[in-house]
Amino acid sequence: MNHIQKKVRALGLCSGGLDSRLSAAVLRGQGIDVHWITFETPFFSSEKARHAATQQNIPLIVENITETYLEMLKNPPCGFGKNMNPCLDCHALMFRLAGMHMSSEGFDFLFSGEVLGQRPMSQTKPSLRYVEKHSGRDGYIIRPLSARLLPESIPEKEGLVNRSRLLNLSGRSRKPQIKLAADFGITGYPAPAGGCLLTDRGYAERLKELFGHEKDPSETALHLLKYGRHFRLPSGAKIIVGRTKEDNDCLMKHYNPSADTLIRLSKNPGPLVLVPGVSDDQVIRLAAAMAVGYSKTPEDTAADVQVASPVGTEVIRVLGVRPEDIKRRMI
Repeated sequence: MNHIQKKVRALGLCSGGLDSRLSAAVLRGQGIDVHWITFETPFFSSEKARHAATQQNIPLIVENITETYLEMLKNPPCGFGKNMNPCLDCHALMFRLAGMHMSSEGFDFLFSGEVLGQRPMSQTKPSLRYVEKHSGRDGYIIRPLSARLLPESIPEKEGLVNRSRLLNLSGRSRKPQIKLAADFGITGYPAPAGGCLLTDRGYAERLKELFGHEKDPSETALHLLKYGRHFRLPSGAKIIVGRTKEDNDCLMKHYNPSADTLIRLSKNPGPLVLVPGVSDDQVIRLAAAMAVGYSKTPEDTAADVQVASPVGTEVIRVLGVRPEDIKRRMI
């Protein structure tokens, strides 16, 4: 009687970078059915992972985890890196969430492209062990690029994965990965770069300030931190002034006409100004004056400004406030 052997299935965390792609290729080389999962929040996107999945024809699950992520971010057990990056607890959370799909969709184990010693804080042996212990899938996580330098996983012990065909990469050099990519025919991968805004000092400072004013900020508020100049008034109101056309376009994208006030010059070129949430007339007039002050309108010259608020649209004429006079309120 012939027994049909069940195909081994693996679910990998995918950032879209070269290491993610190589780890999947190594497992595929053993005939393993590889799928990917990627997570998105306002702090990191799924764009690179989507591109990688298309290039390598790997099924991809995309999941927005903003609400869950914020709960962890408020008090990560391992604390933060240089800015507001909770790398160890972030990785543990992602493996925990991936583990739910592993159980519900019949995957045999989880994997990632992490390389031992590549990052001094999050990819040491103790760090990788911490993540696994707190993932809820202890023993079922394989790092194919460094597996032979790490303890043997349960899938390896059970013969689902051939340990001798996994790799023993370590350290910060990218040369072995670049050679492997050529061997596997993997091209078009992005240069290594931090894709998480929580590692960015400017964004992290704005985020800390936001947490000081809002216990549960909206996803839109988190996206808005990426764009323009941000000002906090003594009343607690916030005013955001675009710096570039790209800023203006992004502010427009996140503008909610039923809750926010949008301000722009009626005739002269100038920035878009957004006042999130309900604000009083005094705040709106200051925001209008800032729109004029940050435009090319000559100093001490009034200009017409269009104000679109939840109650309607009007044009008001205001003198500009000089940027240096409002600079102390900038976040």
